[in-house]
Amino acid sequence: MRTNNILFSILLFLILLIGCKPNKEENNSIEGIWESIGYGEILKIDANSYKYFDITDFSCLPAKEGNISEATNSMQVSNDTLIIKRGFSKYRYVRIKKLPEFCNQNSKDKNDISYNFEVFANTYKNHYAYFDLNKIVWGSLYINSKNKINSKSTEVDLYLVLEDMIEKLKDNHGSIEPTDEVYGLAENQIQSELAEEKTEELKEYGDFEISGIVADYYLQEDLTKDTWLMKWGKMENNVGYIQIKAMFLYADFNLDDSLVKENGFVSTYMDAFDSLNYEQQISKEVAGISKLMDTIMQDLKHTRHIIIDVRFNGGGQDVVALEILRRFNADKKQIAIKKARHINSYTIKTPIYLEPAKTPYTKPVYLLTSQQSASATDMMALGSMELNNLKRIGSHTNGAISDALQKTLPNGWYFSLSNEVYTDNNDKCYENIGVPVHYELNYPDDRQTFFRSIANDLEKDKRKILNAINELQSE
Repeated sequence: MRTNNILFSILLFLILLIGCKPNKEENNSIEGIWESIGYGEILKIDANSYKYFDITDFSCLPAKEGNISEATNSMQVSNDTLIIKRGFSKYRYVRIKKLPEFCNQNSKDKNDISYNFEVFANTYKNHYAYFDLNKIVWGSLYINSKNKINSKSTEVDLYLVLEDMIEKLKDNHGSIEPTDEVYGLAENQIQSELAEEKTEELKEYGDFEISGIVADYYLQEDLTKDTWLMKWGKMENNVGYIQIKAMFLYADFNLDDSLVKENGFVSTYMDAFDSLNYEQQISKEVAGISKLMDTIMQDLKHTRHIIIDVRFNGGGQDVVALEILRRFNADKKQIAIKKARHINSYTIKTPIYLEPAKTPYTKPVYLLTSQQSASATDMMALGSMELNNLKRIGSHTNGAISDALQKTLPNGWYFSLSNEVYTDNNDKCYENIGVPVHYELNYPDDRQTFFRSIANDLEKDKRKILNAINELQSE
């Protein structure tokens, strides 16, 4: 009897073991329906295609879609969690059995003003990362804004309410993009409500305009080629100078000249950019800037030191900023940490690493920053804090470090918000306050006042920077 009991126990154990054996094919398959941890997304994947949905507590709107072959290289499944890698970022999704019921309901009027307001507000409620930092009482802001919307409200009214909310939220990456018609009507309404005041007309500069003026004055030997987004060469005394106007627009799309002439470069570029999936967008941008940096570093490798000027750079892609910065880095190192708002907490922290260059420039480097150095340029400055051969000169950066979480309203308007928190390796956050400099030049906070102060005395601007370098070198 005892032997039979033992055999029965062994048999039962084997049956249970076989029955509990996980289905590896099911667990490791990327096919299925996945809900993001943070970010407000659902991703549906089948054998041939993928489709993203932007979700709130009550809405589900189709977003990007494409052939699954375009994205599989960036995806992996671990413990029934889908991990998607884009640049240095990792996005995690958990498997769900089916789409939420409201994803299959099309009864809502996509142009309904109140519905669009609620989608916008719910997205902020669930994902905005800086309520506490900016001392925002969300409940009061939501109610006060909602009360401005009624059955007679127009699209212009909606736009003005959402713009006002973004301003009160103090969101560095907050934006709302209505149709051109709505934007034009709103601007006319704003202007008509303002009292006409006669003020002295002062010259106003664009980012690219002032940066071009400065680079032309600084460069004694201009080595720039094959781009209008950067300028580089040598100043007097064999000092290298690199000016970076933007952290995007570097992908080579072989754009149609006639389309560029008709619609402008940026608009034509963005049409090509938006036709790609997320992974292709990143790889194309990195490939473009990498090719340029190969040329630049070859041209400037024998200089005494290099000045990198990003004072007029409003940002773009973080991966572009880090591809530039890594040319001055000899060893792989962690430079920052990021996390995203998720429910009432945050996603797990993701460390960000700076890869080394094969032949890094290890002589002194001086990064020029200002309050206009924003977004991906903030990221470059944040990463530079871990490079011993790099010093920052000018004024602190803008402090718009979070990525912009891109969303679409039911009516088709695009909007974005700050949902992430970036910190240095010591968990210090520089959102709003910006990344500090080693040598302060006290630039004006106001954008045009700053631009004019530079343009009105280019020699003084250059001398202040060279004097700062001399003082830093003598420390």
